[in-house]
Amino acid sequence: MNRLLIALPFAALLAGAAQAASLEDTLIGLEKRSWVAWQGHDAAFFERFLSADHVEIQPNGEGSKAGVLAGVKAGCTVTSYAIDHFKVTRFSADTALLTYRAEQDAACGGHPVPSPVWATSLFVKRDGRWQNALYAHVPAAKR
Repeated sequence: MNRLLIALPFAALLAGAAQAASLEDTLIGLEKRSWVAWQGHDAAFFERFLSADHVEIQPNGEGSKAGVLAGVKAGCTVTSYAIDHFKVTRFSADTALLTYRAEQDAACGGHPVPSPVWATSLFVKRDGRWQNALYAHVPAAKR
């Protein structure tokens, strides 16, 4: 009985750690797939990945899911990219922020995309799945 009382808190702690690792793996995996989809002009991926009320912060101001889908379909040229330094901050059971660093050789509408950048993706869990509700990036110091 005493062993059980001692083991229960540790089991709960391990379960919580596994759940946090699972969330991190899930969000990083989704974000990585979004970069593959962006490079491949896969608007169908973004249709499901982005929340209906998605906000995208762009140089010309705020963008929407419809604007992102149109941009993906029009196609930027993404020659290469690298993403790393991921960090997940969970705000609630259904809200988490993913931040990371990205370097990219890309151009949209003939204009180079800033690189390197620190990127922010806010995820919300709705209808049992994580959806991207906000994306923004800011220029990062070059290494």
